[in-house]
Amino acid sequence: MPGYRLHDRAALFGALVVPLLVALALVPFRTRLSPTNEALILVVAVVAIAASGTRAAAALAALSAAAWFALLLLARPYERFTFADRDELQTAALLLVVALIVSQPAVRARRLHADVATGAAHLSSLRGTALLTERGGSPDAVVEFVRGELVALLGLRGCRFEYGTLIGHRPRLEHDGGLWLRRGSEVTEYAAWPDGETELRVVGGGHYYGRFLLDPFPGHALPAEDARAVALALAALAGAALDTAGVSHRG
Repeated sequence: MPGYRLHDRAALFGALVVPLLVALALVPFRTRLSPTNEALILVVAVVAIAASGTRAAAALAALSAAAWFALLLLARPYERFTFADRDELQTAALLLVVALIVSQPAVRARRLHADVATGAAHLSSLRGTALLTERGGSPDAVVEFVRGELVALLGLRGCRFEYGTLIGHRPRLEHDGGLWLRRGSEVTEYAAWPDGETELRVVGGGHYYGRFLLDPFPGHALPAEDARAVALALAALAGAALDTAGVSHRG
């Protein structure tokens, strides 16, 4: 599953396996528990998966729960997809529908929590850079701080700063958040990190001071648009610090 993060793959695996394990745990009690109680327990398992996974994982968990419920706990004879009457079929169908419905709020809650945490991290990064600049930190200290923030923010394997040179043609993270490579009239846009370094230019007071050379993991998808916007803002703060300190510039 290219493009899926490790967490997402684990959630999909859990969506297949967890309902099975819960159903197997209920097998010794299937003659004592009502089908409704068994279904409710499986719904809880689906919600737990949805709370830590994606919509795809939630849907897969609901399907898995309904299948194992029908195979191991409901239909008699057991271990066969046969239903004694219409009520059994309706119970299995209702489990699937209810599990799909109740899992969605859990997915939305997880995404909201992730968005809040990401926003707080971005704000902290910007605030830390602004405070360092405001307190008169040395230009090198500001550049080094921003370099570290860029590595964490963009998920890079490395990053370095190069003062006042424009050697070679490298893909560039532009002010619109896009990633472009310009060679004369030829322009290439990237949807994933290219091989080699990508430049993020640093400008302050209308003067070019240098560039951060980003070293990403090749082939990885570009970070979210808001992360790229924060990276551009960090580079602008570094440029302001260099300009205020009167560092020599080119351009």
